[in-house]
Amino acid sequence: MTTLTLHLSHPNYRPDIDGLRAVAVLSVVAFHAFPTLMKGGFVGVDVFFVISGFLISTTVFENLDRDSFSFREFYSRRITRIFPSLIVVLIACFTLGWFALLANEYKQLGKHIAAGAVFFSNFILWNEAGYFDNSAETKPLLHLWSLAIEEQFYIVWPLFLWLAWKGKFNLLTITILVAITSFILNIKGVKQDSIATFYSPQTRFWELLSGSLLAWLTLYKRENFANTKFKLDSWLSNIIYREKQEVNGKTLANIISLTGSLLLVYSFLRIHKDLSFPGIWALIPVSGTVLIILAGSKAWINHTFLSNKVAIWFGLISFPLYLWHWPLLSFARIVESENPSRNIRIAVVIFSILLAWLTYKLVECPFRFGKHGKFKVIALLFIMSIIGFVGYNTYERNGLSFRLKDREAFDKYFDNSSPDWNFATKQGIFKDYRIDCDFFNLEAHRYGKTTNKPLPGINSSCYVLDKSKEHRVLIWGDSHAQTLYYGLNKNLPTDWQILQVASSGCNPAVVTIDSDINYCDRSNFVAIETIKKSKPDVVVVAQNIGHNVNAALNIRNILMNFGVSKVIFLGPLPHWTSDLPKIISRQLWIATPERTFVGVDKNIIHANRILKADFLSFNLNYLDAISVFCDSNGCLTRIGENKLTGITTNDYGHLLQISSDYLARELLVKSVLSLETSK
Repeated sequence: MTTLTLHLSHPNYRPDIDGLRAVAVLSVVAFHAFPTLMKGGFVGVDVFFVISGFLISTTVFENLDRDSFSFREFYSRRITRIFPSLIVVLIACFTLGWFALLANEYKQLGKHIAAGAVFFSNFILWNEAGYFDNSAETKPLLHLWSLAIEEQFYIVWPLFLWLAWKGKFNLLTITILVAITSFILNIKGVKQDSIATFYSPQTRFWELLSGSLLAWLTLYKRENFANTKFKLDSWLSNIIYREKQEVNGKTLANIISLTGSLLLVYSFLRIHKDLSFPGIWALIPVSGTVLIILAGSKAWINHTFLSNKVAIWFGLISFPLYLWHWPLLSFARIVESENPSRNIRIAVVIFSILLAWLTYKLVECPFRFGKHGKFKVIALLFIMSIIGFVGYNTYERNGLSFRLKDREAFDKYFDNSSPDWNFATKQGIFKDYRIDCDFFNLEAHRYGKTTNKPLPGINSSCYVLDKSKEHRVLIWGDSHAQTLYYGLNKNLPTDWQILQVASSGCNPAVVTIDSDINYCDRSNFVAIETIKKSKPDVVVVAQNIGHNVNAALNIRNILMNFGVSKVIFLGPLPHWTSDLPKIISRQLWIATPERTFVGVDKNIIHANRILKADFLSFNLNYLDAISVFCDSNGCLTRIGENKLTGITTNDYGHLLQISSDYLARELLVKSVLSLETSK
């Protein structure tokens, strides 16, 4: 390693790589703003990973070879490249959050700002929720996970290469071994914990190392491949063209570039968030990016499309555009308490592009270029340290709740959201809340209700019968079904026993074989076995969404064969587009209406009308829960005058104690006690 008088050399500028950056960032923006338009746009991040690995490794390989590598200069350049735009966005998010966020939201933002300042966001987000979960939409700094992985790579990989170089190891062999190890961890990990695999640097580094391998080959094996390329180009020219063409490598380059482009197009249009990603699927965009870069700047697609002025311009502002677009979309989602309208999203994207250009011109360029480099680096490190401290302090002080002093008590009362029900128990809301036979498994739920770890054994209390009770009702379903227990227990006559088999996220279904890896199958199996043995008079079947007439007919017919007198299907409960306490605190705090359509998910109301007609047409006992809570004036925000203790739900739709009691009195109990046999 040499003194600073020897400067790092850098790869020759390739305009097509800036164009490729434009493709990457615009695909990500399109996915976030219009997810149905480009379902796989999120793989633009994987394109960025390959580009970064290629450029950074080219720099490191070249300078190690020349004995001119300097850690100080390398990291100084990274700081002046990354910190200026990031600092501006972090400050903007903190400022917007001051006015737009509630205390618990601002507390979370503070944590994410602190994590973003030290490039630790991926680890923080790893333990919160998945990238594609609904809650992700209200995290303005969610997108910093990818920046964190890149910076972790920039910290680890140059040091690793330098040590290998000093130890006289073969850098190609080292790169291949690390890349293969990372890829294997990715393949195995996506089956065990897809969220951890999505955010973990160990399972993502292979994507950057794909660019590193390409960098090594283009630097050191260009001459070795010249003869092979000549033969391939000649062979392809003879196949494609009618007349003999000059053998200059362009035909081969065009084929490689076209193949890479088709792989990217396929990725953007066919890969979607419901697939186990990254896993094997990430090979498609990674391979496509490698091929496009390998083709070189003279390939027709690279030269014509990726090197045009518009593509280059978007490539130059790609980093600030990536930083700006998601926070603005997220804040729009938070303020609107629902997915913003198409026009708002279009406006946000346009504004993001404008801010990105201004940030590039007024912030990024002055810091990256010009004099006083050492002073700039020190200043940026100091400012980022202050920002990190402010973020952490905001987290430690519970989101600076004094900003909204008038609603502080309300905000604290509902400072957690489902599925963590601990707060409800502590506050006494669910003092009598009970879950019998809940097989919910968080680890399994995170990647599709199945786990490769054995589930706990069946709880024998599911079968315990109180022989002193003359009648029995069994509640079967998911977490929404669980909330019915309190109301039924309070309002049914004392000669009724209530049984319950309900697991979060599990729609009722007839399952006749137990499973020790799928908790929903186990829950439904136990429900069937419990019904067989307890022979309840009434079974109440309830779930969040996904009601299906054919499934309901099958359930009714089988349960009646078991001797059940009546099967009741409860329709969906009212849904809010955000947590109801947040809607009240943010939009309805002054003179909170008893009923409103503000923040109500009208799609659920419309779906309920269709479901009701369908179920009744097959003589199924369908109870319209929405009609109990909603009328032409809107849906109930509270029951009674107190908006704190009378609120109907703590989140988007799970009933609290008072609303469970209300639903039981107004609808459920009457139907349960009406024991005429179902048709």
